[in-house]
Amino acid sequence: MHELSIAQSIVEIAEQQAQSRNASEIEEVELEIGALAGIEISSLEFALETCVKGTMLENARIVRRDIAGEGCCSGCGRQFPLENLFTPCPACGSYAIKVLKGKELRIKSIVVK
Repeated sequence: MHELSIAQSIVEIAEQQAQSRNASEIEEVELEIGALAGIEISSLEFALETCVKGTMLENARIVRRDIAGEGCCSGCGRQFPLENLFTPCPACGSYAIKVLKGKELRIKSIVVK
């Protein structure tokens, strides 16, 4: 379950950033998670609930922004929505697809007090 290590990293990074700004508490953490990032959202949410206990994030609001997958065909150049990493180009059927969006996993912002 790599979602647990991701949750631990989110807590660690957020606390480091808050402490470097002499904050006493973290009010909100905004995450961006791509549909193609390979993250099981319910597992990540469960892991975050566990990992924030006793930390500066214990009372923080966790905001998740989902990013849809988008790809570009290397053959014909068409851009299209990607449901998964194995979606062929709807125009030419090629599987040579460059992922443009959807693999993101990042902390977009942290609100401290």
